[in-house]
Amino acid sequence: MCWEALYRMSISNVIALLGGVALFLFGMSLMGDGLKRVAGNRLELVLYKLSSTPLKGILLGTGVTAVIQSSSATSVMVVGFVNSGMVGLRQAIGIIMGSFIGTSVTGWVICLSAIGGSAGGWASLLSTSTLTGVIAIAGIVLRMFCKSRTKQSVGDILLGFAVLMYGISAMGTAVAPLKESAAFVEVMTRFTNPVLGLLAGIVITAVLQSASSAVGLLQTLAVTGVIDFAMAFPILLGMGIGASVPVLISSLGATTDAKRSAWSYLVISVLGAAAVGAVFYILHAVFSFSFMEADPWWMTAVSIALVNSLFRFAAVLVQAPFIGRITRFLQRVIPETKQEQTMIPPLEERFLSNPTVALDHARTAVFAMADTAEENLSAAMDLLRSWSEEGFRAVEAREKVVDRYEDRLGSYLVRITQTALPEQQAAEVSKYLHAIGDLERISDHAVNIAECAQELQEKKIVLSDAAYRELTVLGDALMEILSMSMKAFGSNDLDMAFRVEPLEDLIDTLSDELKLHHVERLRRGLCTIDHGFVFNDLVTNYERVSDHCSNLAVAVIELDASGVFDTHEYLDSVKDLHSERFHELYECYAARYVIETE
Repeated sequence: MCWEALYRMSISNVIALLGGVALFLFGMSLMGDGLKRVAGNRLELVLYKLSSTPLKGILLGTGVTAVIQSSSATSVMVVGFVNSGMVGLRQAIGIIMGSFIGTSVTGWVICLSAIGGSAGGWASLLSTSTLTGVIAIAGIVLRMFCKSRTKQSVGDILLGFAVLMYGISAMGTAVAPLKESAAFVEVMTRFTNPVLGLLAGIVITAVLQSASSAVGLLQTLAVTGVIDFAMAFPILLGMGIGASVPVLISSLGATTDAKRSAWSYLVISVLGAAAVGAVFYILHAVFSFSFMEADPWWMTAVSIALVNSLFRFAAVLVQAPFIGRITRFLQRVIPETKQEQTMIPPLEERFLSNPTVALDHARTAVFAMADTAEENLSAAMDLLRSWSEEGFRAVEAREKVVDRYEDRLGSYLVRITQTALPEQQAAEVSKYLHAIGDLERISDHAVNIAECAQELQEKKIVLSDAAYRELTVLGDALMEILSMSMKAFGSNDLDMAFRVEPLEDLIDTLSDELKLHHVERLRRGLCTIDHGFVFNDLVTNYERVSDHCSNLAVAVIELDASGVFDTHEYLDSVKDLHSERFHELYECYAARYVIETE
């Protein structure tokens, strides 16, 4: 019977319908691309900067989706942010919920096609066809005769809107013969079954790859007069679910968190459809809503847009308080693989077109690298106190992660420098380029320390009590300078940065003292040559780590003062420039870290 309905339309009507769908999809794409170009990269910047809370995320997701007319595009953009590590899963879910609401705006745009001009005279100027024609003329003038890219993009927006409206008109004309088709009415009547209607909505939206387009098609079919509420409601629920298909496709090959954020769209749409649908049909069973049996002519483009908006708003309203639980659910269902524990978030090249976003992106990665290097050194020193093969392998794995950070960040930061950057941002990039080398070397020394712990374990070497006490004092000083330098580097804390160099100077002094003490123990026969090699290696690695910590602090100080990184100049002058304060801090540290004489 469905084929009979299509036959009644004739081949020309079917082609006209498909052509109308094509114009509609192209118009949406053209209008969305134009809007994104006019906004530049500000949409991405807004999404990244202003989604710190779930409520902000929902509002921003709604706004951005209303602008670009596609929840899938917004969600794919968010998946990219999560994939790069710039946005957390909890933030992403809030934005995706907002996009679920924002996509309903297109339905209201389509309602403009209901404006008629049958009255004639001046009133005809308000008809859809007339307004669309005026908009198309304005768009082509801007597109063809303006040299400004912004004005050309505005022209694309107007042309996209005009093409979209012509597409709707073409679809409406094509399906008009179905008004008289009993077969079509019978087919559509089957969709009053909620399950069949839900499945139809999912399939239609999955094929069109756009919820907005699917809702627009349903609004067009409303002109036939056979779409009643009982049919439209489950189809709209299914369209909400079907829109998750392109988002899921975008997560292929992405990180675990990016996959979780993509699947959150499906979870949100399914839970929303289940909750809203269940409540509605239960209430209908109790109160028997009269509009379910109302004349199909009541279901117009406007009423379908209204039902669609109310459904999406209610679905998000119900789920918004449970964003935390949805996050935990996805983390349990999609666990992180062992391989990903040694992976780093990819550095998104598309952010390079917006240096501000790219620099924020790089900053996040640099700080993650710093955290990994700090964690690795701490874990390596723990092996000296409590050896384990598993702990040693973890240190080696983290070192590989830090190496990958250095390789990728180095290339990415160099590419950022090739864009037009303000002086302050250029100085920040310079700081990061110098810092990643020091962070990588700190992690290298962590592996060296872990290997010393392994040698002590395999050769059954037991350091003397005096040697162990000395290493403990030096190790405590090292962990303090590491903590201070990381905090100074991460927050650009000048006061903290100035505290690093006096402690580094003390660690150098302590290292020399420890080596002399160990030579004395060897001379007295209290330690063996094997003890001496391991002990000296540990002291040397501790000293080298403190040197790299000093470099991190110097980067903060020098770049703040002049924007020019000159480590040697600072180190040569630091004692003269900050003589009184330097010696006060040095004496304070010296009193805290004392090597007891035997």
